[in-house]
Amino acid sequence: MEQNTLFEQLGGTYTQQGDYRLPNVKLPEQEDYEIGIWGQRRRQFLKQNHRVKYYNMLTKCTLCPHLAEVNEQAVRMEETLVSQLAVQEGVTEQLKAADMMAWTREMNSIRTRVREIIMTELICV
Repeated sequence: MEQNTLFEQLGGTYTQQGDYRLPNVKLPEQEDYEIGIWGQRRRQFLKQNHRVKYYNMLTKCTLCPHLAEVNEQAVRMEETLVSQLAVQEGVTEQLKAADMMAWTREMNSIRTRVREIIMTELICV
């Protein structure tokens, strides 16, 4: 006489794969979220440095909303900081018209610093 497992008593079913019986488990359907580059970086950071938190969020279906929110925050932060630093450092449209290479060099410097700030303040926490 075969004893039903708790999983079977709760309505769970199995599929036979060779010598093994694997439970038929499926995550609920989720919305599509815009993850973006910052969300992908956050996912990679969590997966490499906080495995338990990553897998808990994944199984609770909170990972994608979290990544989408982090991405949205990072994009807003990037836009705000780039514009503020450009004004603060005098990187203007006049500079762009007068010396395109200097403007490009300064904007690249600003964007690089802003990306480092976002990584340390928002992604890698």
